[in-house]
This record gives sequence, C-alpha cells and structure tokens, in this order.
Amino acid sequence: MPTKVIYNAKINQIQILDENGKLDEKLARGGLKDAQVLKLYEHMSICRHYDEVAFKLQRSGRMGTYPQNMGQEAIGAVALAAIRADWMVPCYRENAALFLHGLPMEKILLHWMGDERGNQIPEGVNITPISIPIGTHMLHAAGIAWALKLRKEDAVAFTFFGDGATSEGDFHEAMNFACTLKLPCVFICQNNQWAISVPRSKQTASETFAQKGLAYGAECLQIDGNDVFAVYKAAKDARARALKDGKPTLIEAYTYRLGDHTTADDARRYRDAKELEMWRLRDPLIRTRKYLEAKDLWSDDKQKTLEAKAKEIVTKVVKNAEGIEKPTNDDIFDHTFAELPEEIIRQRDTMHTHSLGQRPEQETLRASARGV
Repeated sequence: MPTKVIYNAKINQIQILDENGKLDEKLARGGLKDAQVLKLYEHMSICRHYDEVAFKLQRSGRMGTYPQNMGQEAIGAVALAAIRADWMVPCYRENAALFLHGLPMEKILLHWMGDERGNQIPEGVNITPISIPIGTHMLHAAGIAWALKLRKEDAVAFTFFGDGATSEGDFHEAMNFACTLKLPCVFICQNNQWAISVPRSKQTASETFAQKGLAYGAECLQIDGNDVFAVYKAAKDARARALKDGKPTLIEAYTYRLGDHTTADDARRYRDAKELEMWRLRDPLIRTRKYLEAKDLWSDDKQKTLEAKAKEIVTKVVKNAEGIEKPTNDDIFDHTFAELPEEIIRQRDTMHTHSLGQRPEQETLRASARGV
C-alpha cells in the first residue's frame, strides 16, 4: 500500500496590536472598543502598583513569599473582560483577572501573609482559591466544566497556568478529559519563557506549547499575550466555540515574566539582562498606553491622576489587610463540621485533646486516691 498522510496540523499566531501600539484594524473588527481599552489600561495600571507594593511588603518583612505579576497583566484581565460571568480557575499569577472577576484585593495579600481567610471566596464570585501546586487545578477546571455541561448552564470554565505546567501529567489528563467529553473548558497557558529557572528550550521539545493540545482534539493557537486585542479575541472566540461546538481550546499566550519567579528567587543568576530589557519594551502597559495616546485618549495629566488613584486604592487595601481582626482559636473547629460532635466541642472549649486536659479535676481525684 502507498504511504499516505492521515493527519496534518498547523498553529496560528495572533497579534493585532504590535509593540509600537499600531493596530491591525481588520483583525480588530468586532473586538475591544476604545472605552474598554481605557478601563483595562486603568485596571492593569492599578494592579501593577499593587504588585510593586506587595513586593515591598515582602521585602520589609510584612508578608511572606510573593510572586510578582509584572508583565503578564494583560492575559488574565483581558480574558476575564471577554467572559466575566463564567468560572475562573487560577494558579498564582492572575491578580488582574481575579480582581476584575470580583475578588476583593485584600484577599491576595492575606493569602501571602499566611492568613487562610485570603482563600475564602465571597459568595457568588465564581473563582476557586489560587493554586500553588503546579498543574493540579487544571483537573478542577475540567470537573467544573463537566458540571456546567450536565446542568446545561450557559457558562465556561477558564483555567490559567504557566508553561512549566504543561510538563505535568495533570495537564494532559485534564486536556484529554475535557476534549473527550466535549466540555466547555478553555485552557490558557501563560508562556512567560521560564519555569522558575528552567528555560523553555530545556523543558520541552515542542516548537510551541499550543501544539500540545492537538493530540487531544482541542482547538489550539498562540497569541501575543502582551496584546490586549489579541487576548480579547482569542478568549471571546474560545468561549463561543466551547458553548456552540463543545470544543475546548488551548491558548498559548506568549509573554514574559519581568520580575523574579517569586521573592525567594533571583533571576539575575540565570537570565540574560539583554533579554529582560528587550521584553521591557514589549510591556503590555506601555504598548496599550501608546495605542491610547495615538488616539488622543491618554495624556501625561491623565497618567498622573491614575497613579494617584492607584496609590489611594492600594494604600487602603494594605491597611485593610494588615488591620484585619485576628482569627480566634475557634475557627479551626467551627469551620470544619456543619454540626460539631461533642468530643470536638470539648476540644474547642478546653483546647486539649487528652482527658486530663479536658477535665483537670481528675488530678485532684487521683491525688485523693493516693492519700495525698
């Protein structure tokens, strides 16, 4: 029998707004409006200031380890602008998206301060707590999408993760599950070039991360993750595809981590300074501002006003986080059971698990028995 090709594939890359703020009008048609771009720029700028302040809180000993979001704000924020009411399943570098989706800004600070109340999601906010283990939360997204399909809800589960997570088995299991069952799930890989200190070239032989979804039957594409127009189009199209055709999408958002992996990391030890400077010029905030200035929608005066607003908002958030009432010892008991068993009530009231601690009068009885 002659040899024949039984499978062909390609990965499209989308860029609508280039590094100089120049827009491809044809590709941008039907996408973001200027009013939306303005709001997103303001939101991302406030989140950038938040990021800078959080870094200083850690450095001054007022907070634990913190992963900066700097340089990646456009991916989450703009994707959420496209899908707002749906479910978001994040990892730990999606502050801009979390806040836009309704999570109070204090929550993230509380989490990194070691206060579990930072993971208490308000009622009605469709977000799971941020996931620190790499890749495990993608399985949760697939499960949520399955529930949405079974309930026939008009909603999609969006999950965000880094490029390193695609080397985890959980990524492949989640992709296979979602695609096989045709679930309304969108996978957004934030390819920031580094899995902590491991460069992309040493963690995978794939030319793109997007192509990893082809084997499972997903729609796969790569976008310029620092381009607000491209992110919006990709997220909006992916949502529509998931609801109409039941086809999950894997979006590789090509971006860069401008800061260290976390405050426990020093990227200068493994990253070329020239590479960093090249990517600073592609900063999504700088690019978006250039677009707005070219359309006479932004100015230095507006920038100063925005910076003052950002400082006021973040200062209040920090005050609220640091001023929160201290948790009581009862919390660990009261939020574990719907109805507390008698034994747990005794433990809570006495703060002891052994019988002598719970009933100290027994010591007196023992002493009497010994004739003391």
